[in-house]
Amino acid sequence: MSAPTDNPPETFTALAGPDSAGLRADRFLAEAIGSLSRSRVKALIIAGAATRDGQPLRDAAETVRAGCTYALAVPPAVDALPLPQDIPLTILFEDRDLIVLDKPAGLVVHPAPGNQDGTLVNALLAHAGDDLPGIGGEKRPGIVHRLDKDTSGVMVVAKTEQAMRVLGETFANRDLDREYLALVWGLPQPMAGEIAGDIGRHPTDRKRMAVVTRNGKPALTRYATERAWGAACALLRCRLATGRTHQIRVHLAEQGHPLVGDPVYLRRTPGAAKLLAEPARSALLAFPRQALHAASLGFRHPVTGQPLSFAVPPPADFAALLSVLDGNAE
Repeated sequence: MSAPTDNPPETFTALAGPDSAGLRADRFLAEAIGSLSRSRVKALIIAGAATRDGQPLRDAAETVRAGCTYALAVPPAVDALPLPQDIPLTILFEDRDLIVLDKPAGLVVHPAPGNQDGTLVNALLAHAGDDLPGIGGEKRPGIVHRLDKDTSGVMVVAKTEQAMRVLGETFANRDLDREYLALVWGLPQPMAGEIAGDIGRHPTDRKRMAVVTRNGKPALTRYATERAWGAACALLRCRLATGRTHQIRVHLAEQGHPLVGDPVYLRRTPGAAKLLAEPARSALLAFPRQALHAASLGFRHPVTGQPLSFAVPPPADFAALLSVLDGNAE
């Protein structure tokens, strides 16, 4: 396997041995190169970037022939559509493959209608700049998982296609350790346990998710009560056995314990609020976002295999709620 240093484009070549005979061409080249996904290689083959013994290769499913030399010309990554924006980030760890950061509440992860800029992706493009070798042919960070706009905490982002692929598999297989802190109304009973229930789109409100009996995806949330303030509210540690949209928020609301401040799943003033004295009651009722924090994340490095673990405390607004509950606020 070889790759010349002159760029662009970068041409990778591989000699097919007996063990490779019979493989699809896109699979063979993806495995030989190691840093490109099979879908990316397939797209390049279809675009005319591949040859077999110097002759054009346009069928990604063509069977590999032993003794033939295959080549793939990979063009340089082009700038992604989102523009770099100088937005401060708290970086916990960074190397050539990935970035781990503490996402603040209020920061949207990816540009979308209504949030075309000012997102985490815009910030990462400015932070990493030319250090991004390209994912899917674009200089962009690889968003492996997401946190809701108003959820804070630890996130990992891929910088290379290989890291994107491996981390994607890690999250899909739940081969990681991830814990959230959730401040909820009421005191769950039992104080530790599991919540199971398929999650899908709400049948009448498409902007919400819900526990459904049809057309949902299995979801399982494990929780344990870290602290409780009588029967008024509790701080839970939550772990996800699955990764559905709004999973913690939906499951806890379904159990009658919505997150403090949740603008979507807290539909009315909870009865448990009557159990709190001032100023705690007013502080919790006025909290402008869901009190949910991705407190820790542990996984293996997608290239070296080294175990990595990160933990961050709740942000100032979340911590202030806990202080008010403890009666320590000034």
